[in-house]
Amino acid sequence: MENSSAVQDYAKGIWSLSQRTGQPVATSALAERLGVSPASASAMVKRLEALGLATREPYHGVELTNAGERVALEVVRHHRLVELYLAEALGVPWDRVHAEAEILEHAISPELSERIAEALGNPTRDPHGDPIPGRDGEIEETPTRPLSELDPGQAGRFVRVSDSDPEMLRYLSERGISPGDAFEVLSKEPFDGPISVRFGGALHVLGGVLTKAMRAEVGA
Repeated sequence: MENSSAVQDYAKGIWSLSQRTGQPVATSALAERLGVSPASASAMVKRLEALGLATREPYHGVELTNAGERVALEVVRHHRLVELYLAEALGVPWDRVHAEAEILEHAISPELSERIAEALGNPTRDPHGDPIPGRDGEIEETPTRPLSELDPGQAGRFVRVSDSDPEMLRYLSERGISPGDAFEVLSKEPFDGPISVRFGGALHVLGGVLTKAMRAEVGA
């Protein structure tokens, strides 16, 4: 039976939060992510349990079952393929594709999703550098570190950035910084202060919040 958009959103939300911590997800954290009340989140988690998509233990958190993870990864695949299609084929700025994909991820069929993938050359990354799950549900995660954790003298490649803040993406775009760019950390202020980073021939001073959202392959 086809899962509703709400079921898909909750499965994706649990998967995304668990990727950050590697731990079961608190219902309160899930409610905050999805912008609903804790009572609403708790009721939907019970529905996911009834569908065999999640399990929950009191005071422990929510985890997806294998079936639930398949649902989540299919939605993530649709979402990230749509983001890339909007950016590459339609020229939609990368700070706007996330919001559009949140809507369209539920509207496209698996068949259309595969046509989009083929048209784009079966890509492995979306415009923000996030990995696109394969059609078999496999997802290739590579080790990365927040730019904020690097020390002066370290170099690497900027590969990924959170898509949750459009203003942050516009800021990077206006400065010509995008995933795939090589960089070198030149200096770093203490107490979570700004970091001076060279991208190509340009020097940029980036704030602590932004550098925490930017992830890099060090030594790449």
